[in-house]
Amino acid sequence: MAGRDIREITDENFADEIEASEGLAIVDFWAEWCGPCRMVGPIVEELAQEYEGKIKVGKLDVDSNRVTAGRFNIRSIPSILYFKDGEVVDQVVGAFPKKYLEEKILEHV
Repeated sequence: MAGRDIREITDENFADEIEASEGLAIVDFWAEWCGPCRMVGPIVEELAQEYEGKIKVGKLDVDSNRVTAGRFNIRSIPSILYFKDGEVVDQVVGAFPKKYLEEKILEHV
């Protein structure tokens, strides 16, 4: 699932991987059966490679990690949440082009 630049985020590791991290982290909330998620996935992977060492990128499968998805009120996927020093600072819901997602990164990095 997750490439070498992308961490697999779960209910169990969310606090350590995202909330305890410094700087910018983005988490792609997705599911295997979601068509738009499959369109966004490669974009998220590209951003993870391009910003390696600058931001943390993770993917959270909403079907396997319902506690975290519920905690952040994820109702539609794909949803990408932007965390800065462990706090949500932005959110994108739906399939958007790379340029838009990258602008959000640059806004918060």
